Amino acid sequence: MSPDTAMTATAPAEAAVRKTSPGAARGPRRPGRIRRIGLPYLLLLPALLLELLVHLVPMVIGIVMSFKELTQFHIRDWGTAPWAALDNYKVSVDFDAPVGAALLHSFFVTVAFTVLSVGLCWLIGTAAAIYLQDTFRGRGLLRALFLVPYALPVYAAVITWVFMFQHDNGLVNHVLHDQLGLTDKPSFWLIGDNSFFALLTVSVWKGWPFAFLIVMAGLQNIPHELYEAAALDGAGMIQQVRRITLPSLRPVNQVLVLVLFLWTFNDFNTPFVLFGKTAPEAADLISVHIYQASFVTWNFGTGSAMSVLLLLFLLVVTGVYLVLTSRRRRPSHA
Repeated sequence: MSPDTAMTATAPAEAAVRKTSPGAARGPRRPGRIRRIGLPYLLLLPALLLELLVHLVPMVIGIVMSFKELTQFHIRDWGTAPWAALDNYKVSVDFDAPVGAALLHSFFVTVAFTVLSVGLCWLIGTAAAIYLQDTFRGRGLLRALFLVPYALPVYAAVITWVFMFQHDNGLVNHVLHDQLGLTDKPSFWLIGDNSFFALLTVSVWKGWPFAFLIVMAGLQNIPHELYEAAALDGAGMIQQVRRITLPSLRPVNQVLVLVLFLWTFNDFNTPFVLFGKTAPEAADLISVHIYQASFVTWNFGTGSAMSVLLLLFLLVVTGVYLVLTSRRRRPSHA
């Protein structure tokens, strides 16, 4: 009998042995169900613990502090501060009183600043991303230069702007007044009404590269054949942007606008470094206002109540925004 014939004859017997063998019937041994389910959570446990320590625990402590009459007299042992119930919230929302009126003014200033900053960041970032979609010499260098404001440390960038906004020897007044002659005299940019425009300029300068980066990544998913077909049909650049680019970028823009809104509305570093502890009235953002209410007047209970109100406002706005955008994404059924 040849070797091939012997192998052919023993194959059915080996198959029968594998069928009757309990270990073979079960196949390769798999990890337990608990192990398979628990492994992802085990890997996420360090990040969850850090999130708990960095964000959730201070948030809970701040909510508790908002219900206490916590001032400089109890700061050493804030647990002994008397219970204030909702008094801190009543003071914060009493818009006829000085504290509530100042908070309301700061809220309106922050809303105006956020709308303008987010709108300009999105507009400049989108325009730059669309412009750099075409291939030309030096495109890589321009992309790198556009990302420089986003890559710079916030404090270093804002301090540089502080020197540029100086009244006597700042670069901004030198260009606008000395070289271009657009103003009658050098302007004060860090005090008075001009402080709002100075803050807006710095915010847009350091924020639009992020919008540029996100939109540029989203443009990579749009097939180039759509633009070629539109060009053959006679569509110009503006029509291509309106009919192809912007509708295709809608999911990206929805997330981008939300992130920019939350970052800008909560921005503390930019106005604090630009103006110091006391911001001008025209640039009194709510983040700096809450800092002043807490660490300048030493009324941590009222400052905590303002922070909780700010958190609730951002949660409501985010929830409404997500509901509206999710409805737009749902396909319409005939």
